[in-house]
Amino acid sequence: MNRVALLGSTGSIGTQTLKIARQMPSEVRIVALAGGNNASLLSGQINEFEPRFFSSLRPDLVVSHTATYASLEDIAAHDGVDTVVVATAGSASLHAALVALRAGKRVALANKEALVMTGHLMLEAAQTPGSLLVPVDSEHSALWQCLRGENRDEVSRLLLTASGGPFYSCSADELHGITPVEALAHPVWSMGRKITIDSATLMNKGLEIIEAHWLFDAPYDRIDVLVHPQCVVHSMVEFKDGSIKAQLGVPNMVLPIQYALTWPHRVPGPAPAMDWTVAQSLSFEPVDTARFPALQLAREAGEAGGTIPAALCGADEAAVALFLDGVIGFTRISELVEDAVHAHVRCEAESVEAVLEAEEWGRRYVRECVAKSGSVTMQPLKGEA
Repeated sequence: MNRVALLGSTGSIGTQTLKIARQMPSEVRIVALAGGNNASLLSGQINEFEPRFFSSLRPDLVVSHTATYASLEDIAAHDGVDTVVVATAGSASLHAALVALRAGKRVALANKEALVMTGHLMLEAAQTPGSLLVPVDSEHSALWQCLRGENRDEVSRLLLTASGGPFYSCSADELHGITPVEALAHPVWSMGRKITIDSATLMNKGLEIIEAHWLFDAPYDRIDVLVHPQCVVHSMVEFKDGSIKAQLGVPNMVLPIQYALTWPHRVPGPAPAMDWTVAQSLSFEPVDTARFPALQLAREAGEAGGTIPAALCGADEAAVALFLDGVIGFTRISELVEDAVHAHVRCEAESVEAVLEAEEWGRRYVRECVAKSGSVTMQPLKGEA
């Protein structure tokens, strides 16, 4: 029995994790739930799963079950928790993830920003006896599965696949006129609003490059991205002899979540199976970074290291929010993030506090840029340490 604390239970990954728990009661027991502002949904989840602990941003949360309120960090460190699923957005559960690893827990990470901003801190914490850092993202889960049992010295390249988002076939001129409603209509995946926009700009794939670097100790020049619109091949590993190993499956997050919870075992679960009685066509092509510069921008931020990735994350979060609010255009997202990354004065990411300060700097930089001019010809502000 895996006793699971689910941080971010009301989001897309969280609700799918609970779907697995419902259908695998002998394998997974939910002992803690944490949600944000959706008090109604969180209350229903607490009443259904009867966890020992809960956490919420809403003081008006009403539950009939006698769960005990606790902070995310206290939940993550509790002896009654085996696995902490980090499914919150942004940096909300950064401290909790580190606390869990330092307490010798399994951390199933579905949050990109935590590893992107504090990769070396995460890996240091993961050296604690008993701890295990496992990916939930479908791409990194695929790489993890492909690398299982392999000699890492024989790996040539990691190949992350990308859907390309809804606008990959659009011209540069067409990208300028994209609306928030259009950008939120992803052709394959059902995700939260922020990550859906990141998928459309391909920023999410850039963040995944940084994640793969930390998770699999891979140099940046050995991590490539291919556009694969069908989203059936979730990622691939190329070996020195030219052999390529791929993980395939229905475009669905249930399998990677389930594998993170049941590793090292594979057990029957609710994940749908591929239908091989239907003809399948799989295509791949390189990314056009001229039209989608966010991918290369994130790679460069990862290579620069220090607090640069945190500034990137903060700037992207603010720019995406401004786009969704109709304040800026679609292509302006990447332009503002690029300005922020180039303006930020790099510091060593020696602590969570330094990282969070850089993230907030990125948010503030973008907001101030837009407040001052709001046009693509605006002059960037001076960087700050």
